[in-house]
Amino acid sequence: MTDRASQLVERRLPTEESRQLVALVRDIAQREIAPGAAEEEEAGRFPREVFTLLSDSGLLGLPYDSAYGGGDQPYEVYLQVLEELAAARLTVGLGVSVHSLACHAVAGYGTKEQRAEHLPAMLGGGLLGAYCLSEPAAGSDAASLRTKAVRDGDDWVVTGTKAWITHGGIADFYTVLARTGAEGARGITAFLVPGDAEGLNAAAPEKKMGMKGSPTAQLNFDGVRVSDARRIGEEGQGFAIALSALDSGRLGIAACAIGVAQAALGEAVGYASGRQQFGRPIADFQGLRFMLADMATQIEAGRALYLEAARLRDEGKPFSRQAAMAKLFCTDTAMRVTVDAVQVLGGYGYTLDFPVERLMREAKVLQIVEGTNQIQRMVIARHLAGPESR
Repeated sequence: MTDRASQLVERRLPTEESRQLVALVRDIAQREIAPGAAEEEEAGRFPREVFTLLSDSGLLGLPYDSAYGGGDQPYEVYLQVLEELAAARLTVGLGVSVHSLACHAVAGYGTKEQRAEHLPAMLGGGLLGAYCLSEPAAGSDAASLRTKAVRDGDDWVVTGTKAWITHGGIADFYTVLARTGAEGARGITAFLVPGDAEGLNAAAPEKKMGMKGSPTAQLNFDGVRVSDARRIGEEGQGFAIALSALDSGRLGIAACAIGVAQAALGEAVGYASGRQQFGRPIADFQGLRFMLADMATQIEAGRALYLEAARLRDEGKPFSRQAAMAKLFCTDTAMRVTVDAVQVLGGYGYTLDFPVERLMREAKVLQIVEGTNQIQRMVIARHLAGPESR
C-alpha cells in the first residue's frame, strides 16, 4: 500500500502480534513490491522473487496450521494482509489468495499423511500453487466440467483441458477437479497434481486488459498419471471441496478489491490536494470533496463487510452468504472507486503516467473471478429465499 493510501487506513487488529505482522507486510509492500509495480505490469513480468520472499517470510501460509508450516493466523488478519499486498500490486495480492485457495483441499480434506507430506513445502517451502476448476465450457456451471480421471491400478489418468488458470504454466502444484463418476456435482474428485507431471502442458498465457504480470492460461492434461495417494478426499467429494474453498477464496477476492480501491483513493486524495485550479487545490471544491467522501465511505463499508464474514469463519459459523455479499460489494466498490479516481485526475488519470488507469483495468477482473458477481447474487438470493422452485 502506498504511503498516501496507508495513511487513510485505521487497522483494527486483534493482537499486538497481528499488528506487527501487518506492519511487516506493509513495509515489504512499500519497499519490494510497489516501486516497480507499474513498469513490471506493463512488461508482463511475473514477480516470482516476491513470492519467494513472502514464502521465506512465512506469509504464504498464514491461515493454516503451524504444525505444517502455516502461520496460525485468523482469517480476519490474513485478509488484511492480502489487502495490503493487493494495494501495492494486485498480481501479488491475488496470487497469494490463489495459492491459499490451492492449499485448501489438502489442508482441509487431506489425510494426516498427505498433510505431513505436502503442506510444509506448500506453505513455507517456496512452492507456488494454482487452482484448476474452470474449463472452456464450464465456467459458472462448474459442475458440468468434462476433464476426466480414470482409475488405472494405483493411478488415475487425467485427460482434459482447464481454462482461466491463474499461475497456469508456472505453478509448482495444481489442485485439480476432475470427473471420476456420473454427470453432475457428485461425480467429481479432487487431485493434487505436480506442476512437472508428464503430459501436463500450458497454452500461451491469455492477453488481458489488466494484471498482465499474472499469467492466466489453459492447461492441457494429456493422459497425466496421478497416484491415488494424491487423491484428496473421497471419490465424488471434489465438488463439495471446491465449494468450501471458494467460500474462503471469495473473501480473498473481496480483500484484494478493497486494497485496489484503497490505493486508488490514496492517489486521488494526493492528486486533489496538490493540483491547483482557480487559485486553490481542487480538493477544496465541493464536487470533488463529495466524490472523495463517497469513495472513502464505500471502502470502509466493504472492509467492514469482509471482516465480519472473516470473523464468522474464524468462529466456525456459517459464512457462505456473507462471503458472497462481501465479494459482490467489495468488487463492485473497487470498480466504482477506480473509475472515480480516474475522473478526479482528469486527463492525467487516463495516461500511463499515473497508476489509476491500471487500477481501473485491474478492478474489472475482480467482478469476474471466483464466481461472477451475477453468481454471487444467485448465492445470496438462494440463502434468502431458497432455491428456485424448478
